[in-house]
Amino acid sequence: MSIRPQVPFGGVQGEDGYCTNYFKIKRMGSCRMIHRRHNFLWVPATFIVFLVLGLVQICLASEMRAGVAKVEITPPLGTSMWGYYDRTDGAKGELDPLYARVLVLESGNTRLAYVDLDLGRTFGPSSLESLRKAAKQNSGINDLIVQATHMHTGPVIKDEYPNGPPAWETEDLNRIERAIKDAVEHTVPVRMGVGYGAAYIGYNRRHVDPDGSISMLWSNTTQVPTYPVDPLLAVLRIDRMDGEPLAILVNYAAHPVTFGSDALRYSADFPGAMCKVVEHAFGDKPLAFFVQGAAGDINVFDAGTPINLDVIGRRDWAGETLGKAAVNTAQQIQTSVDPDSEIDFANQPLALKFRWDPEKFKQEALRELDPKAYDIYVSPIEETMNLPVTTALINRKIAIVGMPGEPFVDFQTDLRAKCPVKDCFFLGYTNGYYGYFPTIKAANEGGYGAGSMDTWVQVGAGEEMENFALFQIYRMLGRFQDVPNTNWKNLPPAP
Repeated sequence: MSIRPQVPFGGVQGEDGYCTNYFKIKRMGSCRMIHRRHNFLWVPATFIVFLVLGLVQICLASEMRAGVAKVEITPPLGTSMWGYYDRTDGAKGELDPLYARVLVLESGNTRLAYVDLDLGRTFGPSSLESLRKAAKQNSGINDLIVQATHMHTGPVIKDEYPNGPPAWETEDLNRIERAIKDAVEHTVPVRMGVGYGAAYIGYNRRHVDPDGSISMLWSNTTQVPTYPVDPLLAVLRIDRMDGEPLAILVNYAAHPVTFGSDALRYSADFPGAMCKVVEHAFGDKPLAFFVQGAAGDINVFDAGTPINLDVIGRRDWAGETLGKAAVNTAQQIQTSVDPDSEIDFANQPLALKFRWDPEKFKQEALRELDPKAYDIYVSPIEETMNLPVTTALINRKIAIVGMPGEPFVDFQTDLRAKCPVKDCFFLGYTNGYYGYFPTIKAANEGGYGAGSMDTWVQVGAGEEMENFALFQIYRMLGRFQDVPNTNWKNLPPAP
């Protein structure tokens, strides 16, 4: 059976059908002869054209590649420890090492590096910029997300140091940069999938009393229900093409504060224990990441456990509980290959004002803290701060939003409800540290993290950053144009 083309290749109609216009033969016989020959050649030729076009399309489509690496970043003993105002002594031991975990995603000409730190906060702006430049120069990294798990048994990190960064921080930055390069050099084609589960290891530490005042619940060993909390855990599973897991990212919101101020040994707290559970469950093949969420007002149940009350056991309970829930979720995820992968990224600053009168703030801070603690924990006062809002969109399906500090949990649940894509990961403590971000409602109520000296940025900063991130996601999806809508006549009238 022949396939009759419709005026193929600019053909003209002859007496007996279609003949090529290169010959324009009028005689019926010749036209028939050439027509038959043309039909005979057209089928395989057309097949070859479509085959070539298909191969070109496959070549032009970007595959997603990923690589992982892990490097130890434990500082020397004697380093001042982060997390508690009444702990100014340096570290005297090590319960478990601290790590930087690296994930590199690559699609086309874009390389995104995610660095997850076993630290209380990220490095300061100058250190992050030096890491960003080195990663770009040595590994071709276009975009960088640096996040801290926010455990309180690590070293003090400051935005600025009078005599420059300490030697251990400089060395850690070099190690992280080399780990990024190692991850880039070992990228492989991957398939991805997202799943959701639940874990109950934390509570909201702010209690609204009958008179409207706020009481702080610094521990909740009896696990009394509180509100608001977000028990949801989101898991991003990244597999090699044969289905073997390469990386498992667990997004969950809870302060890693199992240890109290009497703890003077380094520990990754429950995020480190969780990672071990997840990795062991998959034969130690993948690298696990604890992706901290909006934990500004969420504590782990056994917060501040004294070192003589089985604090290690309580740490491991939280890590194992979260880890088992993450494993159960990850095992059910069906990863897949996106035929045309894509990475969009934005890390744009948002100018926000200092919340307090600068001089009065300093006076109140020195009244509450001794000079040494003030020097350790209070960042230099700037009346206007440029807060980086991190937004990424993977394959136009997975959104990642990061805030540079401690957002309250409401921002996480609200963003997830408003996000225009199904899968949305919220990251706190990302690409900088600017204290707490309470909701406007919480700022009005007061309490630690809402009306205390740990809240530096203007009221409403969290809402502004959330809206800014949502705008970026819509922009990446192509929902906003740079010209007015030309179909305005078809729009409904304004109210």
